[in-house]
Amino acid sequence: MRKKILTAIDRNSKLTTEELALMLGTTKEEVASLIDEMEKEGIICGYPTLINWDNIENEKVTALIEVKVTPQRGEGFDKVAERIYKFEEVESVYLMSGGYDLTVMIEGKSMKEIAHFVSSKLAPMDRIESTVTHFVLKKYKEHGIPLVDKKKDERMLITP
Repeated sequence: MRKKILTAIDRNSKLTTEELALMLGTTKEEVASLIDEMEKEGIICGYPTLINWDNIENEKVTALIEVKVTPQRGEGFDKVAERIYKFEEVESVYLMSGGYDLTVMIEGKSMKEIAHFVSSKLAPMDRIESTVTHFVLKKYKEHGIPLVDKKKDERMLITP
């Protein structure tokens, strides 16, 4: 039951306990109790809203930064990752396999603002060996939801 609730609210966090109960064939009290348990256990950590910022007049730049780190003895990458995710600009931090150890996602008002963050806050940190910054040019799909409208093909069909 818990997994079904999580799957449903992952797709649409606006579902009410009544709607979830109806979908799952149970009571709204049971759904509310399970959600409360999962919040207390840290399974449900929040209810963010997915916004397509390209559709409003709010300029926002997203960057993916690959970070090579010297891990700390006894703590691995955790302490460095924690210092990074505490920055207000940082949206996400992931431990990765491959050529770089961490991937950091940040948002800013401009490429210059992101470059300033990398050069003045991230790169000089102790244990950071190197960084590579990639700017997101366009988002097509995020959190499983397409962010672009499918435009109808208005070309005329020509047959021989």
